[in-house]
Amino acid sequence: MNTLKKIALAALVAASFGAVSTTAFAETDAGRIVYTPTVAIDITAGKIQVAVDALIAGGDAEAVSKLIKDASDSVKEINASDSVFKASSKANGLIKAARNHVKEGANQQAEQELRDAHKGILALKSIL
Repeated sequence: MNTLKKIALAALVAASFGAVSTTAFAETDAGRIVYTPTVAIDITAGKIQVAVDALIAGGDAEAVSKLIKDASDSVKEINASDSVFKASSKANGLIKAARNHVKEGANQQAEQELRDAHKGILALKSIL
C-alpha cells in the first residue's frame, strides 16, 4: 500500500507539472503583434534607414532622436538565440550612441554609427 501511495503521488506531481506548464499558457499581451526574427530584423533595418535619411535631409534633432529611439525600441522585438541577442545588443549600443550624438549636434558621427548599426542588424540574418 505504501508503494502504491508513492506511485500515485509521483503521477499526480507529474500531471500537475504538465497541466500548469508556463510554455503551455504562453501568449502575448492583448494587441501586441509578435514577429518572426527575420521580419523583426527587416522592420528594424527599415527604421534605422528612415532615421539615416532624416539625418541626411537635415531634420530637426528632436525628430531624428525620436526616429532613432523608435529604431532602438524595435531591436527588442528580435528574439532568436543568445548569439543573435549578443549581436543585436551591439547594434543597439551603436543606435543609442547615435542618439546621444544627435542630441550633441555631432551628426557625422551619428550617421556613421547608424550605418554601422544598419549593417549589424542586417548581418543578424546570417546568424539565424
